[in-house]
Amino acid sequence: MASIQRTARFIEPMECLPAEQIPEGDLWTYELKLDGYRLVTVKTGGKVSLYSRRGTDLTQRFKDVNAALASLPDDTVIDGELVALDDQGRPDFNLLQNFRSAESHLMFYAFDVLVRRGEDFTKQTLSKRREILKSTVKPRDHVGISQVSHQTANEMLAFVKTHGLEGIIGKRLDSVYEPGRRSGLWVKHRVNLSQEFVIGGYVPSHLGVDSIVIGVYRGKELHYAARVRAGLVPLTRRQVFETIKPLVTAKCPFVNLPEKDAGRWGQGLTGEKMKECIWVKPQILAEVEFLEWTGADHLRHTKFVGLRDDKDPRSVVRET
Repeated sequence: MASIQRTARFIEPMECLPAEQIPEGDLWTYELKLDGYRLVTVKTGGKVSLYSRRGTDLTQRFKDVNAALASLPDDTVIDGELVALDDQGRPDFNLLQNFRSAESHLMFYAFDVLVRRGEDFTKQTLSKRREILKSTVKPRDHVGISQVSHQTANEMLAFVKTHGLEGIIGKRLDSVYEPGRRSGLWVKHRVNLSQEFVIGGYVPSHLGVDSIVIGVYRGKELHYAARVRAGLVPLTRRQVFETIKPLVTAKCPFVNLPEKDAGRWGQGLTGEKMKECIWVKPQILAEVEFLEWTGADHLRHTKFVGLRDDKDPRSVVRET
């Protein structure tokens, strides 16, 4: 039975475990992996609020989406993804970064209901929650429901590759909702290698930033992974610079620098090359696409996709 809670509140979202292979079986269902911002929607006291996965209030930032969710029942909590769609209807993270110039492209796709009319459904199975979601969220401009595929994992994978999409989310039908946990009942599989990295420094240019220096955490230590220049255009160079310049620090945040040599592919950051860098406190994240991880734990053929502010930098580790 669902439990009663007096008022709805922010609930830390359940996380997906990165997976090399897509799990299969009668209990597994699949959704498209959407390239956007995770949003938890809370309606209480007649007011709708939008929260990032870290609990940051984004209500005023996405006013059209907020208004479109006004029909939600009171004391309701919905989990979903905010995306910006390009002209072909595909999620485009760069477009989301500049949503003010393309407000009509914004869509919030709901994929789970955690609380409805004060009833807590997090202990119910996913299959039950999906039934409740359909009767709770009304699709309209800026709001939709994430579609569940009835294809096999291989068919779903082929569809994603053919249409140039980011990846697949697999979820067990019998999974309960585990706030803040990454238990493996939900998994994500990316077709193109891409993940978040922590910005720990940059190489300056007349546009602000020539390249960014990124890394991932191992325990409490930040490890250098690459310098990224591709994908940075004049507009994003200035945006990145304006975001990270207040964080400048004299101390290099990477524990594995300097390196002895540049390595086979030239990704190494030696003491000499470090002279070009300006260090920043590791508080800002960048989404980066890449070809592969090398044996030296560096990235090859990187491309900047966009800045992110919806995750805790300390949670950014190397994904499988």
